[in-house]
Amino acid sequence: MSISVGVDIGGTKIAASAVSAEGEVLHRALRQTPAQDPDDIVTAVADVVADLDRQLGDAAEVGSVGVACAGLVDRAGDTVVFAPNLAWRDEPLRERVTRATGLPVVLENDANAAAWGEFRFGAGRDVEQMLLVTLGTGIGGGIVIDGELLRGAHGMGAEVGHMRMVPDGHRCGCGNKGCWEVYASGNALVREARELVAGGSPHAGALSDRCAGVPGALTGRMVTEVAQAGDPAARELLEDVGRWTGEGLATLAAVLDPHLFVVGGGVSAAGDLVLGPARSAFARNLTGRGHREVTPLVVAELGNDAGMIGVADLAALRA
Repeated sequence: MSISVGVDIGGTKIAASAVSAEGEVLHRALRQTPAQDPDDIVTAVADVVADLDRQLGDAAEVGSVGVACAGLVDRAGDTVVFAPNLAWRDEPLRERVTRATGLPVVLENDANAAAWGEFRFGAGRDVEQMLLVTLGTGIGGGIVIDGELLRGAHGMGAEVGHMRMVPDGHRCGCGNKGCWEVYASGNALVREARELVAGGSPHAGALSDRCAGVPGALTGRMVTEVAQAGDPAARELLEDVGRWTGEGLATLAAVLDPHLFVVGGGVSAAGDLVLGPARSAFARNLTGRGHREVTPLVVAELGNDAGMIGVADLAALRA
């Protein structure tokens, strides 16, 4: 029996899984990412594929490999044009991993891969039009239209986090100002929380206690934990992220009109503290509100496995 392997290459780790045709993770392997050396990254990918092949034993063998990465991938699925946290510039990654493993390889952007995983086996498995938004350090996106991934003319579509929401707003890591992800992401949450603590506001007492009075020590997880414990200031911060999320999704609904929005990423772990305000802001800003169905906003089901499962399935389908 032939099994596909999904490999998710991040800035700090390479996570891989052997995935069944039904989207079930059978075995796992993990390595640290040698982020500054493209040759070592390819070697590490080949190593995790070989590790998973050994774990499968006589029951099955690896027949194809899907590689998901946080970067811009060309439409042909051959080259990582640019990756902000890895030493890839016009890197012919698909060919290199094919040579290193001797197997058919599919290369895909990580958010696209996660969207495909949710579409096939997760929250979007019953629809044909779906948009995944990942609220993490930044905002990632993946769009499925009529059962096909939307990649755009150059393979770089669905970079929804870089919609301009606030002219001359906060500077984004992409170089522009006012991008959506500067207001509705983990980085946005942490920035606002740290500013609140640094300002010495008595409203920030619980947040200050959580980081021992050191604003730079605050993390998004800390803010979420304080909010879940009932702190009003932390809840307001998450409400702000939710409001920005809903407003951005309303803009996307005006363009794409999907059956479903799926929200994933670390910030989504706050649940209704973020999604409640997001749903309210979405309904309030939706074009044609009152005369159309309100698109559901749901939490992603596959968690951190979505990218691996999705890209493994893409590899199996194309092998």
